[in-house]
Amino acid sequence: MAQAGLKKGDQAPQFSARDNGGKQLELKALLKSHKAVVLFFYRGQWCPYCNKHIKELQDSLQLLTGKGAYVVGVTPETGENINKTIDKTHASFSIIQDKGYKIMKAYDVNYTVNEQTLAQLNKYGVDLEKNNGNRDHVLPVPATYVIDGSGKIIYVHFDKDYTKRASVRTVLDILN
Repeated sequence: MAQAGLKKGDQAPQFSARDNGGKQLELKALLKSHKAVVLFFYRGQWCPYCNKHIKELQDSLQLLTGKGAYVVGVTPETGENINKTIDKTHASFSIIQDKGYKIMKAYDVNYTVNEQTLAQLNKYGVDLEKNNGNRDHVLPVPATYVIDGSGKIIYVHFDKDYTKRASVRTVLDILN
């Protein structure tokens, strides 16, 4: 995995996509109407670490939005599986299915799962092809970016260890 993710101080790549609720999201417009955007990438409804992180974000959503943040999740999983994520975590914020991985590539978090990891996932009952609706075997490094009103990345959590996630406390401190 050669991905390094974007760095603090980088200009956030613009994106435009429809979320799970059918709402058209554009980063530029979100930054005009919010103080910041908390953009995070997750692997899928099958990932317990992803679900725990999403639940933590949901549990603190009022605190995050109270500081002017708009929370957006990005995933390669299908809309049907995004609904499973929402059922498991009660997420009420926007989640984008990143078909073609345009957002994941722009933020340099995409990677193709190797055969060994794919076999391991299969052993755990995870069918990546069914979950993502394709045969690409692409997942994101679970990363979190906080983007300020000027479009600059002011916080990055990028760790190839999928068990480690940005703490909500740290994100809240950044938003002050």
